[in-house]
Amino acid sequence: MIVIDHHSNRVDVTVFGEFSMADYKEFEQLINFKVKFEGPVDLYFDLRQMADFTIDVAWEELVFSRSHANDFNRIAVVTDSQWVTWSAWLSQIFVRAEMRIFDDEVEAKSWLSAVEGGA
Repeated sequence: MIVIDHHSNRVDVTVFGEFSMADYKEFEQLINFKVKFEGPVDLYFDLRQMADFTIDVAWEELVFSRSHANDFNRIAVVTDSQWVTWSAWLSQIFVRAEMRIFDDEVEAKSWLSAVEGGA
């Protein structure tokens, strides 16, 4: 299950339990809409409560990343999993966004807010 909260130039996603293809499609539809009408956005992913993801989600994420290489400014990923950290860094190969991995949500959101504010 995912929870999505979107702002004018940022999308916040929190994943609980298994990250399914239906969840990913929900995320993908929102991103496609925001990018089409607002331009590049920042992403905040909180993956600390993610138990697992399906293989089709992993594949879809690679395809999505390649097709949206220029649609993100900054990506903050909050996780305590080395596997998720590794896969996030691998995804960075396909996108031209600045990506940082955090273990604390306050630090991640502060980084995005500071950069948004021009700091």
